[in-house]
Amino acid sequence: MDGFSGEKKRVVVIGGGVAGSLVAKTLQDHADVFLIDSKEYFELPWAGLRARVEPSFAKRIVINHLEYLSRARVIASPATNITENEVLTAQGRLIAYDYLVVATGHTSSGGYTKDERLNYYQTEHEKIKSAKSILIVGGGPTGVELAGEIVVDFPDKKVTLVHKGPRLLEFIGEKAGKKALDWLTSKKVEVILGQSVNLESASDGTYETSGGETIIADCHFLCAGNPVGSSWLKETILKDCLDDHGRLKVDATLRVKGHGNIFAIGDITDVPELKQGYLAQAHAMLTAKNLKKLIRGENSRKLSTYKPASDVAIVSLGRREGIAQFMCLTVGGRLPGIMKSKDLFVGKTRNSLGLKSNVA
Repeated sequence: MDGFSGEKKRVVVIGGGVAGSLVAKTLQDHADVFLIDSKEYFELPWAGLRARVEPSFAKRIVINHLEYLSRARVIASPATNITENEVLTAQGRLIAYDYLVVATGHTSSGGYTKDERLNYYQTEHEKIKSAKSILIVGGGPTGVELAGEIVVDFPDKKVTLVHKGPRLLEFIGEKAGKKALDWLTSKKVEVILGQSVNLESASDGTYETSGGETIIADCHFLCAGNPVGSSWLKETILKDCLDDHGRLKVDATLRVKGHGNIFAIGDITDVPELKQGYLAQAHAMLTAKNLKKLIRGENSRKLSTYKPASDVAIVSLGRREGIAQFMCLTVGGRLPGIMKSKDLFVGKTRNSLGLKSNVA
């Protein structure tokens, strides 16, 4: 069993993404903190699309956990089980906890080490750079933003985007989807709606859509949403706390319902709001605040509560433009671009972890 001196309360955080990294960073001076993650690094997921067209950008968004966790223990191994007072990892290590934070978000694929992830982005860049024609499958925020990054940095590429839904950006309003469509078509992106692509049947750069159309492309990118990272919880003490979508049911203090010392934050929760990075960060800060109160021995009735956020979303379109939706208001053009597209909130996020905005 792993441990510090045992003088402080022990907080175990499972998941080193946007939410888990921030709560671990915030608590490392107040408790014995263990971060359990399947990889050695933290990554800003929304900025990975920029790293595909500009691989040097990846050096700012892929951060080894030890770069910001100087006083915490990092265990680079997936968690496989949770009991009433311990977490078991795939390496067979048992980590005891006084308080537990589950922040496993959505599943992702990538290298185990920082170098492996940086090499991945370099390979993706070469893939785009060498292609004359590119197929993007999926018209959600990832597909739209990737198309925007490619056509702005490589305007000579032929980009085709296929989306099975009736409009782009279905997670927000129709006006946003229309603005995205108009912007992409103005950049000569061919957008095909209401159809899917069977990627497994593709042959020699030839793809067929469900509507019988043929697309010729040198490479493709599948931009579909990843599943919630909760399947492993079905064999743990939290198995009955999952809703029908695989999300953990939490109360207003972000504690898992029925468990006074276990919190859940970020995309894995059933909080009724859009699943976005800045909201995961808000979960992390409120949970860190509540854990500090509990560590000090304050009554649990004094814990702060979380209010689900209104629908606000910003979709980047290349380096200077974007689309923003603030409840009923939809804005496109340079203003959303100034807010997000130039830096993709990378400097702000690095600063929140105590790191410099840029890397040498």
